[in-house]
Amino acid sequence: MPSINRRHALGLMSAAAGSLILPRMAFSQGQRPSVTVAVQKITNNNTLDIWNEQSNVGERVFFPNLWEGLINRDWMGSQGPVPGLATEWKRIDDKTLELKLRRGVKFHNGDEMTAEDVAFSFSKERIFGTTEPKGGKTIFESEHKPATVKELPAAIPGVARRLWPALEGVEIVDKYTVRFHNATPDVTLEGRLYSFGSQITSRRAWDEAKSYAEWARKPITTGPYMVGEYKPDVSLTLVAFDDYWGGRQPLKEIRFVEVPEVASRVNGLLSGQYDFACDLPPDQIAAVKNAPGLEVQSSTIWNHRISVFNVQNPVLANPLVRRAMTHSIDRQAIVDALWAELTVVPAGLQFESFAGSNMFIDGWKPPEFNPELAKKLLKEAGYKGDAIPYRLLNNYYTNQTANAQIMVEMWKQVGLNVEIQMKENWAQIHDPQGIKGVRDWSASNTINDPITPMVVQFGPNGEIQQKKDWTNEEMNKLSLIMETSTDQALRKKAIARMLEICEREDPVYQVLHQNAVFTGMKSSLKWKAAPAFAMDFRASNWKA
Repeated sequence: MPSINRRHALGLMSAAAGSLILPRMAFSQGQRPSVTVAVQKITNNNTLDIWNEQSNVGERVFFPNLWEGLINRDWMGSQGPVPGLATEWKRIDDKTLELKLRRGVKFHNGDEMTAEDVAFSFSKERIFGTTEPKGGKTIFESEHKPATVKELPAAIPGVARRLWPALEGVEIVDKYTVRFHNATPDVTLEGRLYSFGSQITSRRAWDEAKSYAEWARKPITTGPYMVGEYKPDVSLTLVAFDDYWGGRQPLKEIRFVEVPEVASRVNGLLSGQYDFACDLPPDQIAAVKNAPGLEVQSSTIWNHRISVFNVQNPVLANPLVRRAMTHSIDRQAIVDALWAELTVVPAGLQFESFAGSNMFIDGWKPPEFNPELAKKLLKEAGYKGDAIPYRLLNNYYTNQTANAQIMVEMWKQVGLNVEIQMKENWAQIHDPQGIKGVRDWSASNTINDPITPMVVQFGPNGEIQQKKDWTNEEMNKLSLIMETSTDQALRKKAIARMLEICEREDPVYQVLHQNAVFTGMKSSLKWKAAPAFAMDFRASNWKA
């Protein structure tokens, strides 16, 4: 049977939305306007807690408008570190980082941010629960005892230890100075501080909230915008915080509205109902661009689309079957068909930014598209056509459903029997009941070091191993090197071997393509999209 080329792949796509030309209403420009942003999802777990909402959709609504860290990510530039709630930082040794806090920073409740709030934000009470740091124990823990101890969602301590596996605590040196103490050497401490999760919240606001749920619906932070109203699964309204340390902000309100269907987001943009429509697939770009007064902002971002395997499935327990699946996929044909060549197939689970620290593995490529090799591997594995379930969400990721349909057909051509099982949410995707098989995911470079995503997502503390989808003894030993070694050459050797294990020998995932974000918007707004999921509505990015 011939392979699926671009034309065949296009034929497998679901029918695209028809013509969406509708009348538009003019945007009323005031001195301080409000904007409405149509998103496919606001958060996954109906909270506004960065540790409980580690997701692409969470990044969009949280950063850099609501949550801020001691070190911030340069959202509109290199994506690297810039001063945030700390003005400077220095290494005391391989395990200790000292930071000077920005003075006069106000929380949304009017309190000044101090070292006490920083220490609380990295405390057992806030994120770590009963977990202890790898290679040590919690040493620096505040003696402050709140009147009511809040019960954290069960997942948060595990998520916190993915990013901070060996953090012993935060020492308060004085009101405006803190030291982060690690149990082991770590060359990535600075990066961890601008990664997703390491943002600061008010200790007093936490203490005064009656429950975690109450606090998580309206966290008190330092960002340029604060929570006005949150209606889970419906909308989130952020309002300008006029005491923001960075100055007065350009918008009165930002209203994120949950609109799951692409056609509805595009229709709303064309009619003037929305000012922004997020996560457009490439086949809708022309409809937006051709409408008067509209444009599309686009960029590839530091995120790769992947699919992952569950080896508890008796068929996928055999690595030969998983290897066959990786060799059955024509990644370039998918990029050509679904993405109009507006993104690329990356060099495995790597990002070009790794080259800055000489950690990029040159010459590495994802498994080649080789149907004959796939058939040979299946024969060696003794595969008899048993069904492999593919748990799928309906376009949580752009083009997710069409991508899955194409891959199922490609797998079918080499003799693999993969069956799509549509699910409504992530809880159903991860439900331990029933037989798992393949699922979709994405992987981000959040600290400009290959420890993310490789170790953070697939290492011994990563979600994959926490959920018992897959494990590999050598991978776990190499993860320890990545987390604790200060020898750059040894770390680079370790990441090269990890790529061989995870993508070739004992596949846990297959990289599909680099993610790209397409945002339709009103041209009159003079706003620029970041090379990320995040939407920057600060004054520095607003020219209207």
